[in-house]
Amino acid sequence: MIEFTDEQTAFQSVVRDFVRRELAPHIDRWEADAELPLEAVAAMAELGLFGIVFPAQWGGSDGDFTSLCIAIEEIGQVSQSLGITLSAAVGLGANPIHSFGNDDQQAEWLPALVAGTALGAFGLTEPDAGSDAGGTRTRAVYDASTDEWVLNGSKAFITNSGTAITSIVTVTALTGAATDRPEISSFIVPSGTPGMTIEPAYRKLGWHASDTHGITLTDCRVPAANMLGAQGTGLKNFLAILDDGRIAISALAVGCAQACLDLAVDYAKERQAFGGAIGRFQGLAFQLSDLAVAVENSRNLTYGAARLKERDKPFRQAAAMAKLYSTETAVTATRIATQVFGGMGFMEESSVARFYRDAKILEIGEGTSEIQRLVIARGLGLPVG
Repeated sequence: MIEFTDEQTAFQSVVRDFVRRELAPHIDRWEADAELPLEAVAAMAELGLFGIVFPAQWGGSDGDFTSLCIAIEEIGQVSQSLGITLSAAVGLGANPIHSFGNDDQQAEWLPALVAGTALGAFGLTEPDAGSDAGGTRTRAVYDASTDEWVLNGSKAFITNSGTAITSIVTVTALTGAATDRPEISSFIVPSGTPGMTIEPAYRKLGWHASDTHGITLTDCRVPAANMLGAQGTGLKNFLAILDDGRIAISALAVGCAQACLDLAVDYAKERQAFGGAIGRFQGLAFQLSDLAVAVENSRNLTYGAARLKERDKPFRQAAAMAKLYSTETAVTATRIATQVFGGMGFMEESSVARFYRDAKILEIGEGTSEIQRLVIARGLGLPVG
């Protein structure tokens, strides 16, 4: 069983109190509005949540990755939409700049991203290149006459890309011939750059209060200085970013599963049928018991992977295991909770209905369950394609 340090436990209490006091009362309204509530982002920023893992040099807290996961889990127990907003803003928005940006790029973009006064987005997925990230079709051509790269292509399902405070989108693009081993580089594209069109927000099954758009790049010019990392390292670097992100998504899934377990247990104690509380029936009690085990296992896998990362030990396999197990547990938890609630579980006024809608994307985003199994199989040394 994972045990937090005294400092982490105290931090968890602070975040939990903040979530219950500042976020929970407004979730239904924000979900109904179907757009990211910037007031919630501002509140999370004031608490310093966007800067937990970043150096004080850029306004961060010099904190640990476990603390970030704690914050994501706690927020995820109330709102998966806001949990993914934090996860994506830190792991996919700011982290690429922090991990691969040069001094000038970090100085220009990190302070606002770390403060949470700006959001960044991560443009890897394309309409025809989701799990097959190496199938990128967006192309960047160098124009020596202006010392610029000209980008053409499209990106899909990009979180935090269309808000009023989005400052940058980092995108991958082909910079060499399209071969079996294509050269893919990455670029920083500031919001408002001519030729970058943020498409209308998606109508999603879940995550209604998060921001998700497609992006079209049409003769979009960025200075050569906006290449992020060395030429040809874009795919490798972005895939490394996803390893971190899988642990964060796992923490979000733990939050979803824990919330559903708590809601279902409370309801099973209160709901009366056939002369007593429905929780006395073994058919229900045993399902909740099994779910409690699965939630605990999910939490152990998640924070175990986080600690491997913090200790600079290999964690790709652990991240894939955590992401696979926790997200599938979350989906199961929503199904069980909805069943426990019966007809009320099908009503939008019940939060388990929202969790039910929100959970499915957890098995898809930042690498599907099938991709996690592929990563794990390769880690076992199996000759899978």
